[in-house]
Formats: sequence, structure tokens, C-alpha cells
Amino acid sequence: MQRREFSLSAASVAAAAAFGAAALPTAAQAQAKAFKAGTDYLTLDKPAPTEVAAGQIEVVEFFWYSCPHCNTFEPQLDAWAKKAPKDVVVRRVPVSFRPDFEPQQRLYYVLEAMGKVDELHKKVFYAIHVEKQALNTVALVTAWAEKQGIDKAKFTEIYNSFSVSTKARKATQLQDIYKVDGVPALGVAGRYFTSGSLAQTMPRALLVADYLVGLSRAKA
Repeated sequence: MQRREFSLSAASVAAAAAFGAAALPTAAQAQAKAFKAGTDYLTLDKPAPTEVAAGQIEVVEFFWYSCPHCNTFEPQLDAWAKKAPKDVVVRRVPVSFRPDFEPQQRLYYVLEAMGKVDELHKKVFYAIHVEKQALNTVALVTAWAEKQGIDKAKFTEIYNSFSVSTKARKATQLQDIYKVDGVPALGVAGRYFTSGSLAQTMPRALLVADYLVGLSRAKA
């Protein structure tokens, strides 16, 4: 979903369904094609900060819970991450293109701080895209979290904490460094950027990410 296209209209939902139906190309098909800089991916002018140890390669997924394409892409990314080489570390970064994105951005970091991403991350997508909950205000995300069994006072404390505020600020800075103009999108090794717009589809963007991981490993 492009940065200026945030209306969840019927057309958006239909497009998301079509997007999800795209078949994931095989590795052999990927190897038969040359991925081109400036076309399939972009190289950053200045390296972006990463949060991995030496010898590891970070792949960042930029997402927004209310984006239908991110909802469709989530299981694809999850499957890709499970098969990724041991030196690849996947990190999710919630974007904040507008002030009303921040409640969901902070929600993710609260779940992360509480060790509940594995349990509740997909449920946030489900609440928004299946149950049609907005979850776009502090009150709404707090009420949703409480229904998941999270203590309201504890959630509020972490939501307003310095740690979550810092992570949200750094996430927004990182999206700006990568010049993210739509989601979902992928940053690789703090050097490269690809997306569904560049790679044509997000399944193909994952193949580009595979290529960029290899490229980063060779340059390490």
C-alpha cells in the first residue's frame, strides 16, 4: 500500500485478495532472472543502522497493521523467515506515516516488550481485517489488549514508557532513512530496499531479498 493510499475501500480489499493469490516463484525461476539495482531494488546512499551482531544479516519488514497488503504478506514473510539461513535475522518495524498510525506502532512495541508478539501479532491483523476493528486510537488498542488478557494498567505503563517511545521514534527514523513510500517493504543489511512496487509483487520481493542477502554476505 502506497503512502498516500490509506483508504480501505472495497477496491483495496479486492486488490489485496488478488495480491495474496499470486504464486510464490521457485528458486530456479529466480536464478533464471537477473535482479537489477534501480529496478528491482534500491541501494541506500548511506547505510541504515542495524540491530544485529557481526556476521549476521538483518532483513527489516516495514508494515502497518491496517494495511490489507501487509495482512496478506504476513504468512508469506513468516514462512520465508522460518526457512531463512541462520545468519539472517528478520525484524519487523511498524511505520508511522501519520500521527494516527502511532497507536498501532506503539501496540507492536508493547507486545514485543511483553514477549507476546508470537501470541498476539497475527491476532491484531485478524481484529482489523476480519473483525473490522479500527484499533487506531490509544483507547481502542488498550481495550483490545485488555480483552486479550493483558492487564490494562501494565499495558498503559509500557505503552507510555521511555523504551516504547524510543523504539517508536527510531522506527519512524528508520522508515525515513530507507525512504519507505509504501508497505509492506523490505530493507536488507542496512544497504538495500525492495518492495512490491519495485519487485512487481511481494512474493518476488522475497526472492529479491534472498538475492540481496547473498550479495550482503559476499560483501561482508
